[in-house]
Amino acid sequence: MGCDGGTIPKRHELVKGPKKVEKVDKNAELAARWKYCALSTEKLRRPIVACDLGRLYNKDAVIEYLLDKSADRPNSEVASHLRGIKDIKELNLTDNPAWEGERRNTKGDRYEDMHCAMFICPVVGLEMNGKHRFCFLQTCGCVFSDRALKEVKTEICHKCGDPFKDENLVVLNGNKEEVEKLREKMEEKRAKATKKPKKNKVAETVAKPSDSKENPESTETVSSEGQTSTQNGGDNSQPVPEPPASPSTKVVTPSVATGSKRSIQTMEEKSETYKSLFTSHSSAKRTKDQTSNWVTHTPYHF
Repeated sequence: MGCDGGTIPKRHELVKGPKKVEKVDKNAELAARWKYCALSTEKLRRPIVACDLGRLYNKDAVIEYLLDKSADRPNSEVASHLRGIKDIKELNLTDNPAWEGERRNTKGDRYEDMHCAMFICPVVGLEMNGKHRFCFLQTCGCVFSDRALKEVKTEICHKCGDPFKDENLVVLNGNKEEVEKLREKMEEKRAKATKKPKKNKVAETVAKPSDSKENPESTETVSSEGQTSTQNGGDNSQPVPEPPASPSTKVVTPSVATGSKRSIQTMEEKSETYKSLFTSHSSAKRTKDQTSNWVTHTPYHF
């Protein structure tokens, strides 16, 4: 069973102690969160979007997930809070001039800086590699470092000039406490959006049509002599004399020929003159003396 030939076993070879917890490399963890898509685990490429929880995605990966929300898709729990394309915001990022891309170390004979990022803060110049805290604005999608927002306090975006409030700031790749706060804020925002606004009673009264428009057949005309006659489908009522008006009172007669309130009689007169323009009208028909023989018939011969 061993121990022959003068070998002396040590304690750790004979006694098995508790297993050591494997430590995750911090550089690898930061690279996974800031350089790769949280949903498809592919490298981030434009267009890059972010959700209300501050996670980074490739836009095409989010669209594919929204079209097919199957359970077999990996990392589906990361984007379970996404309901539609309105829940994400496309980011307006600033390129890093020191970024040379993936082809800078193809031979493997150069030092590769793991902390070099593709994007930087447009105000301070800090690289977006996870070592510094970054935020984005929900209004315009511009990304800034937390240091820039603290040093240059303003209510206007430093890049595009759009106004914003502190409520519009979302932390990118925050810790657990920050993610929980962002989740509560997102749920409150969605709850307010689902509440339907109450209908305004004033708008309803304005939308209702007037009584004269509801009953267009019954119209009332007042003559200059003070006699009133109503026309309802052709029936004429007898004139009713008006009581003598006192000098202090004023008599107001509605105008019939002005605006959209016109009497049926004037409309019928106009329609008759309009119909007389056509050959199908009774005034345009010819008598037997005016018609010609069928052999020499011409449509304009009388």
